[in-house]
Amino acid sequence: MNQNEFVPQIPYGTKDFLPREASRKRAIEDSLAAMFARWGYDEVITPTIEYLDTLKVGAGCDMQQSMFKFFDKNNHILALRPDMTTPIARLAASRLRENTPPLKLFYITNVFRYEQAQVGRQCEFYQAGVELMGVPGPTADAEVIALAVEAMLEAGLQNFQISLGQVDFINGIMEESELTHNQRQQVKNAMITRDLVGLGEILSASSLSKSVQTMLQQIPVLHGREDMLIQARAMVKNETSRNALDNLSEIYELLTAYGVEKYVNFDLGIIRDFDYYTGMVFEGYTPGLGFPLCGGGRYDQMLTSFGAGGPATGFALGIERVMLALERQGIAVVSEEKNYYIAWQEGNLSAAILESNKLRKDGKHVELAFHAQSKDEARNSQAAKGYEKLIYVGASD
Repeated sequence: MNQNEFVPQIPYGTKDFLPREASRKRAIEDSLAAMFARWGYDEVITPTIEYLDTLKVGAGCDMQQSMFKFFDKNNHILALRPDMTTPIARLAASRLRENTPPLKLFYITNVFRYEQAQVGRQCEFYQAGVELMGVPGPTADAEVIALAVEAMLEAGLQNFQISLGQVDFINGIMEESELTHNQRQQVKNAMITRDLVGLGEILSASSLSKSVQTMLQQIPVLHGREDMLIQARAMVKNETSRNALDNLSEIYELLTAYGVEKYVNFDLGIIRDFDYYTGMVFEGYTPGLGFPLCGGGRYDQMLTSFGAGGPATGFALGIERVMLALERQGIAVVSEEKNYYIAWQEGNLSAAILESNKLRKDGKHVELAFHAQSKDEARNSQAAKGYEKLIYVGASD
């Protein structure tokens, strides 16, 4: 290939953020960081790469297969982080082990997974999220869900819904039904992908009674408001599932105190595609997107896997997905202001520099022309660059 014909490409599933888009992204991230801090959360930053053995904690087979893996010079297997919950659990169990609980941590960073790239799904993508460690029960779960609602409002969204579930509701039914481990995994995978046809085939091939098969097939469509929990309670007799429903009722009562209950409904078919969840789970949706904006839940066993037991809960919000939702709903993101373009007549560069320095010290966003311009040229540059005002040094108006 002729060198002049070479067109550099970026890796599959990645993207460039051009100035306007990067500015909108930064504005959302800065706003979220400030909000997390107002709720008492501290920012942490972990390495982009981790040992594979660390990231495998709590990750199912599908997630392990989606990791970007490679070797270091000592033949240790490394991987790019596919999420932030595991790295932060590793950090909490090691570097922050002596801190007095609760640990309230937040992050805004990129993560990596092999994906079939499409709009809203990339192999490298950005997340903002929180992890609340050291507090069991509905109090912590309600704060995390309320914070997820506030995060979407802070980003500019108004039309969205949180779907709230509980993994123990399904676990209790499967334990009661005496499904084998393999059958349970097949059922969970079908529910994660909402494959109702596949779920029916798995259940038909099992030795379960027709009544139990019918109950399991109903789970993916068990969604609604509080009255749905009453319906679900009438379906089950095992203590695990009933305790799960009680847990959801307690969380919802607290969400009402937070004033965010109108954004929340129940969906008992939500499992999520991580193996580490142990209690409530949730996902956030908005019209026009066929995938969740955010997701999270309780994961009480992960810290134990790192040698430091303790309860934990959290969520992650997809930054690009929020940006896509805002764009499709016609909602503008307030990005950094571009206040002044300063142009200058020949011989007036020093005066223009002084004026630029003065405005920047006052907190204004200023661009200084690099060469002399006529007033007409300066006006054209101001308009092309999107600055609100023109200051022309060297000639009267």
